[in-house]
Amino acid sequence: MGSKSKHQIMESSQNIHPEVKLKNQKRKTLPDIISKSIFNPLNISIMSTIKNHVQLIGHIGEDPKVTNLESGRKVARFRLATNEHYKDAKGEKRTDTNWHSIVAWGKTAEIIEKYTAKGKEIGVTGKLKTRTYTTDDGNQRYVTEVEANEILLLGGKNDNSTDE
Repeated sequence: MGSKSKHQIMESSQNIHPEVKLKNQKRKTLPDIISKSIFNPLNISIMSTIKNHVQLIGHIGEDPKVTNLESGRKVARFRLATNEHYKDAKGEKRTDTNWHSIVAWGKTAEIIEKYTAKGKEIGVTGKLKTRTYTTDDGNQRYVTEVEANEILLLGGKNDNSTDE
C-alpha cells in the first residue's frame, strides 16, 4: 500500500455516506454548537433583528388618538390589553391583564386610524422605546412604549367585542 496524498484522502472522505461521517466525527459540545450558529458572522444580521423585538396580540382599550403633525406625518397612540389565562391553586380560572402603550407613525398610523377602534383585536410587531419628559411642576418622567412598525388586523370585519 502506498501513501495517499492529502487530496486523495479528502476525495475519499467526501464519498462516505452522511450517517457514517456523523459516527466518525467528534461529538459536539453545546459551546461548539453555539459558537458555530448563534455567533457565526453569517447570522449576525438575524440576531440584530431580534435584539429589541416585541410581538403582542390584544384588544385596543380606547379609540386610538391620531395626530397630524406639522410635517404632514401622522402619529397614532393607544393602549393595548393582553390577557393571560390560567388556573390558580384552587383550580379556578383566572385572567391577568397587562396594558401596553403603543405608538405608530406614518402609514401604520393611517391604517390604525382607518381600520381600528376600541375593542378591536390586533397584532402588533415593533420595538420598545423609552422617552423622557418634564412635567409642568419640573419633575422628570420616563415612559416606555412599543413603537409599532407592523399591525395585523384580527377578528371579524366589524368585530369590536372584548369577549374571548
